[in-house]
Amino acid sequence: MSEVDLVVVGAGIHGAGVAQAAAAAGASVLLLEERDIAWGTSSRSSKLIHGGLRYLESAQWGLVRESLAEREILLRVAPHLVRLVDFHVPIYRHTSRRPWQLRAGLSLYSMLGGFGKDSRFESLPRDQWSGLDGLSSVDLQAVFRYRDGQTDDAALTRAVVRSAVELGCELRLPARWLSAQRDGESYTVHWSEADKVQECQAAAIVLAGGAWNSAMQARCSPVGPQPAVELICGTHIEVEGSVARGIYYVEAPQDRRAVFVMPWRGHTLVGTTERPWSGPPEAVEPSAEEVGYLGECLERYFPDHPATFIAAWAGLRVLPRAETSAFSRSREVQLAVDDPADARRIAIYGGKLTGYRATAIKVLERLGSALPARARKADTASLKLPVLA
Repeated sequence: MSEVDLVVVGAGIHGAGVAQAAAAAGASVLLLEERDIAWGTSSRSSKLIHGGLRYLESAQWGLVRESLAEREILLRVAPHLVRLVDFHVPIYRHTSRRPWQLRAGLSLYSMLGGFGKDSRFESLPRDQWSGLDGLSSVDLQAVFRYRDGQTDDAALTRAVVRSAVELGCELRLPARWLSAQRDGESYTVHWSEADKVQECQAAAIVLAGGAWNSAMQARCSPVGPQPAVELICGTHIEVEGSVARGIYYVEAPQDRRAVFVMPWRGHTLVGTTERPWSGPPEAVEPSAEEVGYLGECLERYFPDHPATFIAAWAGLRVLPRAETSAFSRSREVQLAVDDPADARRIAIYGGKLTGYRATAIKVLERLGSALPARARKADTASLKLPVLA
C-alpha cells in the first residue's frame, strides 16, 4: 500500500489551497477530485477578491482585515488573475444607509486595509453621475467609489491546483473518494478510478468538499463531530450589455439586501441571492423567483440596460445554522477535527474565495505534528501562480 503525508479530497478553491500549501511545506500530497477542478461553488461565486465591506455591519472585523491582507497578496502573486476594479455604491432616498454611515464604513474599511493606496475611497461629485453606465439618478443622493478585486474564480482555482502539482502534489481526476478509516496515527483511504478501488495510507486527511462535506464525514471512521450548518443557494444571472465603469454595489428594492452588478466577459453579471437549499448539492439550480428578483434589481438601478437574458447559475454556501437571515451570518471558516487532542482529519466548512490561502495555513497549523517534518519548498505568500494556457 502506498503512503502519503496528506490526502485532500475536493479540488475546489479550499482543497486547491490546502494542497498547494502542504506541497509548498514539503509534504507529499494526494489530491482527489471526482468531477472537475472548481466544478462546484468555486466556479459559481461572485468572482470577487475583496475584504467584504458589508461584514463590518456584523462586526466581523478580523475577517475583513484578513481578507484585505489576502487580497494584497493575490494582487502580487496572481496579477494575471486578480485585478483591482472601481466599486460604486449609490445612496438613494429609499436606501437604508445614509451617506454619513457609508462614509464611516468606508473609513473603517480603509483603516483595516492599512490606509494604503488600494484602500482609498471618494465621494463622486454630482457632475460625474451621468457617466455611470446609465445608473438611475432618480432620488440619488450620493455615490461613493472605492476599489476591490475581481477574478475568474474557476481560473484562479485551476492555477492554484497547477501550482500544487508543480510543487509535487499528485492529482487524481476523476477519482471518487469512498471512505477513510483511522488506525492510530494514520488513515487508510479508499477511492475509485475507472471502476477500480484504490487505497493508500495517509498521515492526515483534509475534506474540502464544500456542500458535500457532511456526507463525506459520514463515510469516515470515526465519524467525528460536525458543526451545525445550512446550505444556502446563491444565484447569479448574466445579461447582454456591459457596465464599463466598474462594479456597482446596490441595495435590492425588495428586501434591502446587497446585490452586485458587474462586468463579466463583455456582459453583465448580477448577483447574488440567498435561499435555503435542502436537496442534493449537485441538483442546485436557480429558481424563477431568484432570476426575477435579480432582473428587477437590475431594472431598478439601470432602467436602460439591455435586459436580454443569457444564463443563470447557482452555487451553494455553507453557513452556520441560525434563526437569523443568511445575509447576516458569519462567513468565518469552521474547521471540524476528528480528535481535538490529536487532529488527523479536518473538514473545512464555509470560508471565502478571498481567504483560501489563509484557510490553508490554518488547516496545516491545526494538523500540527500530524504531518511529518519536511524541507520547505516555497512560501505561498510570495509564490507566483502559473499562467495557464
